[in-house]
Amino acid sequence: MIHSFLMIGQSNMAGRGYSKEVPAIYDEHIKMQRNGLWQIMSEPINFDRPSAGVGLASSFAAAWRLDNEQHEIGLIPCADGGTSLDDWAVGGALFENAISQARLAQRTSQLSGILWHQGESDCSPEKAEQYGEKFSVIMEALRRELYIPEVPLIIGGLGDFLSHGIFGQYFASYPLINQALEDFARTHANSYFVTAKELTANADGIHFNALSQRILGIRYYNAFRDLKHLPDPLHDEEDRLAAMYNRPYTQTEKIKLLEHEFAVGNIDPKDYLAELAILSGR
Repeated sequence: MIHSFLMIGQSNMAGRGYSKEVPAIYDEHIKMQRNGLWQIMSEPINFDRPSAGVGLASSFAAAWRLDNEQHEIGLIPCADGGTSLDDWAVGGALFENAISQARLAQRTSQLSGILWHQGESDCSPEKAEQYGEKFSVIMEALRRELYIPEVPLIIGGLGDFLSHGIFGQYFASYPLINQALEDFARTHANSYFVTAKELTANADGIHFNALSQRILGIRYYNAFRDLKHLPDPLHDEEDRLAAMYNRPYTQTEKIKLLEHEFAVGNIDPKDYLAELAILSGR
C-alpha cells in the first residue's frame, strides 16, 4: 500500500529551487501522481510553471523512506504558484482540483498527510488580517470532502528573508501570516507548524533555494513523524541529507536512470545496450 501525501499551496510548495545546486533524489519507492497513475518520482514533482524546480516534498519523502524502508510513499502535486487564499477558496478551481486528485489517489493509496505552504500572496495588511479565518474554512472543507478528519496537516512558515529581498516592500506583513499559521496549528487538532528559521532564498528573495527546500522537507517530515510542532531548526539536518544522498541505487533504479538518459538523447543506442547488458548481468 502506498502512503500518499497531498501537496497544496503556492510556489514554495511547488518548488523553485535550482536542481543544479543539490544532488538528485531518486528512489523507486517514492512515487508521484501523474494523470491519476503512480510513477517513480523525479523533480520537478509539481510542474505548475516552466520555472518549477526543487521543492520540499522530495526530501520529505526521502526522510520518510529512511524510517519506512519496506513501504512506498506517493506525492500528489496540486500547488500553484502566485496563488492567494482567495484562489484556494472552497468550490474554486484549485480546491476542486486538489479534491479530485486526492480522490484519485485514495483509490490506490492511503492518504496519510497534507503538506501546505502558502501565504506570500496574502502578505498585504488587509489580507493578512483575514488569513486565519479563511484558512480555517478551507482546511475544514478539505478534511470533510476527503473524509480525513484525523490526517496530519503540516504547515510551513514563510521565510524571514521575504521583507529583505528586491520585492521586500510587498511582504512587510509576512510575520502576521506566520503568526496566523502557527496559531491555527496550535488551536486545531492534527495540525503542526514547521519553522523556516535560518533558511535562505534564491536571488529573487521570494523562493527558498534548493538546499533550504531539502532542509524544509526534513523538518516537515519530523513534524509528521513526531506529531509535534517544530519551532526551531533540527540539529542533525545535514546528517540526514547526507543519508539520503548516499543511499546506493538499486539495480532497478540504475536501469530506469539509464533508460531516461537514452530516451532524452544523452546516450547513443550502442552504448545504451552495452550498459544495459552490464546492469542486467547479461
